[in-house]
Amino acid sequence: MSSLTQQDTSPVSTNGPALSATSVPYTLTRLGVVMAPEPGNDLEAAGVLNPASGRTPDGRLHLLPRLVASGNVSRVGLAEVVLEDGVPVGVERRGVVLAPDEGWERGLANAGVEDPRTTWIPRLGVHLMTYVAYGPLGPKLALAVSEDLCQWRRLGPLHFSYQPDLDTDLNLFPNKDAVFFPEPVPGPDGEPAYAMLHRPMWDLGWFRPGEGVHLPAGVTDERPGIWVSYVPAAAVERDLGALVHLRDHRLVALSEYAYEELKIGAGPPPIRVEEGWLLLHHGVAGHIPPGWDPTTQQVRYGAGAMLLDPSDVTKVLARTPTPILEPETADELTGTVANVVFPTAVEEVDGVRYVFYGMADAKIGVARLERIP
Repeated sequence: MSSLTQQDTSPVSTNGPALSATSVPYTLTRLGVVMAPEPGNDLEAAGVLNPASGRTPDGRLHLLPRLVASGNVSRVGLAEVVLEDGVPVGVERRGVVLAPDEGWERGLANAGVEDPRTTWIPRLGVHLMTYVAYGPLGPKLALAVSEDLCQWRRLGPLHFSYQPDLDTDLNLFPNKDAVFFPEPVPGPDGEPAYAMLHRPMWDLGWFRPGEGVHLPAGVTDERPGIWVSYVPAAAVERDLGALVHLRDHRLVALSEYAYEELKIGAGPPPIRVEEGWLLLHHGVAGHIPPGWDPTTQQVRYGAGAMLLDPSDVTKVLARTPTPILEPETADELTGTVANVVFPTAVEEVDGVRYVFYGMADAKIGVARLERIP
């Protein structure tokens, strides 16, 4: 069992107010480290980070952390959250639930199932896990489903239908930070649809040197941003396999503020609040050299928040101009990738919401999410 450390109950902000009460009236208060690599465990030798979350049928709260082994091979683990007076303080490990066992999750010199995000869909009675399959062509999105968090069934890689007005094929591009809304929302045609946020990356130089950036029609900013794609609810409720066939792709948000100057991406599943859909996201500033080695990056990851319109989730009603959480503690400043806080999961315990986040790509922290009066 790992224990909560580095208690700090002050509101998180170093650049003025955490957020404007008139725009996004929510803040985060960090509580400390909830999971760190287990000494002597080779599956965690390079870090535990960026967890998904959910509850097993008996109601017990679990994290699904990304476990990084020697050689940068990632798996998805399962760890029951230990609570003290309703507050997450540690975990009890329950093993590995997903490993890069499929050929499309492995390259000749790389492998991984990375950065899971899980959404419980009450209407379907399943957890949806989006994850990054790090295969022969780099990071691609994939989907698995489970009723109990322990046994997962792969539905396969995600497929984005061709959309002529974009003048490109979204399947060409690496993609990350995918997460589903927990209930159907109005699709572009007004009919109920399951919607997934994701973050395509337009630079194909990673695969074909010199190929460079290919932007969709109408997009002039090459920085990766948040998109949404849909699947009609009726099709999903006939066959869960429909979830991997996404269509009606729309841009939701691009970088706007200094802490997001390089890129932004979605965090945990959106939360329905009185103001709309609350989406926690990450913003990245600094410098990222060419290539996929995160240890060469000179970056700073901060967490922000935005509110999306319930009647049209492509519309951003408000967003935070400064981070509501940014690297401050030693565990957030130093690790595999320095200066990183990366929110990926949110859960409610006794009426209080807790956000779990990656710390410097090495450990997992927890913070309390609160509404500003």
